[in-house]
Amino acid sequence: MEPHRLIPYLTIFPQRCGPLIIRAGSAPPMLLQLHLVPLAAFTGLMAMAALEDLRKLVIPNSVIVSLCVLWPLYLATAPTVTLPSSFGAVGCAAAVFFSGALLFSRGLIGGGDVKLLAAATLWASPSATLPFLALTGLIGGLLTLILLSPVGVLITRARLPVLGQAAAAASPMPVPYGVAIAAAAIIVTIPPNFS
Repeated sequence: MEPHRLIPYLTIFPQRCGPLIIRAGSAPPMLLQLHLVPLAAFTGLMAMAALEDLRKLVIPNSVIVSLCVLWPLYLATAPTVTLPSSFGAVGCAAAVFFSGALLFSRGLIGGGDVKLLAAATLWASPSATLPFLALTGLIGGLLTLILLSPVGVLITRARLPVLGQAAAAASPMPVPYGVAIAAAAIIVTIPPNFS
């Protein structure tokens, strides 16, 4: 076979409001769905928020800002997002933020958790906001039960040097609720993009 025939040619056919089709040589067309790029970043940022909350009981503001900055890119590339649903997502996120701020002012939830809930609500569609909040509560309850078990007591004691005595004195059993928020956000947001 001739050497120049071994390198397939690459042709890109952009389509309006649809996936980008890439054809390489005589192979069948491969779909490159651009909205999966921000979704992958969303999943990575949620995992980072969960790990940081599990380690230090702190959700970095840089993760929250990154989620909010990445959301318009998702809106621009997602084939199923409409303008009314994006305005609905902003309204739901604002409602979650203000409700969470009220709970924060009463000392019932952490500030990072409120910000992460609001940012995750942006990514969930307005119709998925209530299931997202319910799933967050369910996973958070399961996480609390795990932390109440003997294994959870060992995990909490192992984290005390990292958290410091001030955090241990403030709450007898700190619950990293960012883990529950991140898990629920991934479960609610990712699967509808593959149907």
